[in-house]
Amino acid sequence: MTQSNWQIFKNGIFTENIIFKMAISLCPSIAVTNNLKNGLLMGIAVWFVHVMVGLTVSVFRKFIHPRIRIPIFMLIISLWVTVINLILAAYARDVYKEIGLYLQLIVAFASLLARAEVFASKNKVTPSFMDGMGMGIGFTIALVLISFFRELIGQGSVWGWEIVATKPLLILILPAGGFFTVGLLMGLFNWMDVKFGKAGRHH
Repeated sequence: MTQSNWQIFKNGIFTENIIFKMAISLCPSIAVTNNLKNGLLMGIAVWFVHVMVGLTVSVFRKFIHPRIRIPIFMLIISLWVTVINLILAAYARDVYKEIGLYLQLIVAFASLLARAEVFASKNKVTPSFMDGMGMGIGFTIALVLISFFRELIGQGSVWGWEIVATKPLLILILPAGGFFTVGLLMGLFNWMDVKFGKAGRHH
């Protein structure tokens, strides 16, 4: 059965969420989410690349020879990663200094190559656009949630603004705290999916 564009979009956010459901491309979810600003900008960068890669692969899918499709997909991903790198380096220099290395690693994200291979290369432009939107927004939501809790509980602040004076769980801003936060949120996300998914099916 063919999925509607809305279903494709929702899948990227919920059913096939890159971080909470598929547990891939976890490097940025640990490395750059020690504060909300970094997490949000990293999420936006990945969202941009997902959308543009999906569109580009879909537009040129009939011209890409199957035997060289993977190198072509990597070149397309590299192109759009370079574009977003240049944009952030020009207009968000402070944050770019902190997350610039991880932005460059977007090229190696399994989620980008996977969506180019299994979806964009087999579908028209509109479904591919919705798939990129859903995947990118789902990834951004995951990074925002992770970075919000890590900054709030680990530093007592949100977006750099101090909320609470005490900092009882500084470990949350360390890599170990990142894994702990991702694990808890992943468990919560899956519990909600099971609970409300079953409720939806009963109705």
